Amino acid sequence: MKKKIKYTEEPMGELKVIKDFLPRPDQLVLKEENIKITISLKKESIDFFKKAAKKHHTSYQKMIRQVIDWYAAHYKKSA
Repeated sequence: MKKKIKYTEEPMGELKVIKDFLPRPDQLVLKEENIKITISLKKESIDFFKKAAKKHHTSYQKMIRQVIDWYAAHYKKSA
């Protein structure tokens, strides 16, 4: 077990109050419109995403969706 920390009543020094940066709970529930599609991809690409997803404990479909979203957002800004 780790060594226990003993707290004392010493002064903490100059404190600075920061603005609340966390979103309200209703802002955390973002519902985006999704459309199901069927797409054929190279086996090599799918194998890459499956391996990466397993390493990061996530879904390979979610990773592919994120890449497409980033791509679209990037080119939407420059259009």
